[in-house]
Amino acid sequence: MSFTLSTTASDSKARAGVLKLAHGEIETPIFMPVGTVGTVKGVHNKELEDEIAAQIILGNTYHLYLRPGTSILEEAGGLHKFMGWNKPILTDSGGYQVYSLAANRKINEEGVKFSSHIDGSKHFFTPEKAMEIQRSIGADIIMAFDECTPYPCEKSYARASMEMTHRWLRRCFDHLEKIPELYGYPQHLFPIVQGSVYPDLRQKSAEFIASQNAVGNAIGGLSVGEPHEDLYEMTDLVCNILPTEKPRYLMGVGTPDNILECIDLGVDMFDCVMPTRNGRNGMLFTSEGIINIKNKKWERDFSPIDPNSPVSTDTFHSKAYLRHLFIARERLGPQLASIHNLGFYLWLVKEARKRIIDGTFKTWKTQMIPKLKNRL
Repeated sequence: MSFTLSTTASDSKARAGVLKLAHGEIETPIFMPVGTVGTVKGVHNKELEDEIAAQIILGNTYHLYLRPGTSILEEAGGLHKFMGWNKPILTDSGGYQVYSLAANRKINEEGVKFSSHIDGSKHFFTPEKAMEIQRSIGADIIMAFDECTPYPCEKSYARASMEMTHRWLRRCFDHLEKIPELYGYPQHLFPIVQGSVYPDLRQKSAEFIASQNAVGNAIGGLSVGEPHEDLYEMTDLVCNILPTEKPRYLMGVGTPDNILECIDLGVDMFDCVMPTRNGRNGMLFTSEGIINIKNKKWERDFSPIDPNSPVSTDTFHSKAYLRHLFIARERLGPQLASIHNLGFYLWLVKEARKRIIDGTFKTWKTQMIPKLKNRL
């Protein structure tokens, strides 16, 4: 893997770069559509590639371990071949599911015992197990096993969790060296900065992660309910410590304005379920603001869904038609909305990259943020 910074903005910490992986190049900053179980929900790979222009997608270790399982993935030749996606993939190690399954799991130094959300069956994840599963999945970028702390949490808990995450990281690195690559190409491990919203813990964690000299680094444990001010403060603090010559991935963030603000702070990679989850519920993100397509005001609006969109279906179909699909509960409605939102997110980061390169990022971002928050 190599990461080359093309340029940095003169008036902010925003960066434009190129990340080279076994399955292709990624131009940063980049947004990664979430394909939790080997599919971006409701979106065909052809649409992902041709319409949305996704360069990399995300899968999830916990979910792929449960379904279809590692034996099927290995027999298929890895997730790329199983799902027919020839571009890069990143897998989340399952640390976020440790957070989200709080009622059905127990954490100790060895790992996490949990009950499947599907059938209640019992499972045990360790850092070593997370590395083995991700070898079977075959993603280009794999994530260290960590604990994502809830918000709010006591500082003593955040400190103990962070320190355990650091110990787990060493186990991830050690075990990954012992298990061979399965599919003839390298996989690259990103460690994760934790520490909740406590600046001294975030600083300590970022310094530890930077000292590990990994090929890229991630920032976790944010976008879990904390105020946006805390999100930006912690992100800024960590980006000031993580090495500039390596990609920085902010996990699970976020809204379009969150993304622009965090690009401004020096983040290169993002993922979030928001564009597809909100799309399935009728919320559209656009360059002029947010549309609730279910509102009656769109019932007789025969203008394009988004005339400024790079996605062809947005100019082909009208707002009235899309609203009709939602009201009639036709599956095509959520599908079109998901394609639209993902297309918009990819347009947003592509435009941010263009503005970083031509020197107008800060001015453009300042103009865009109020519009992105506008309710149409």
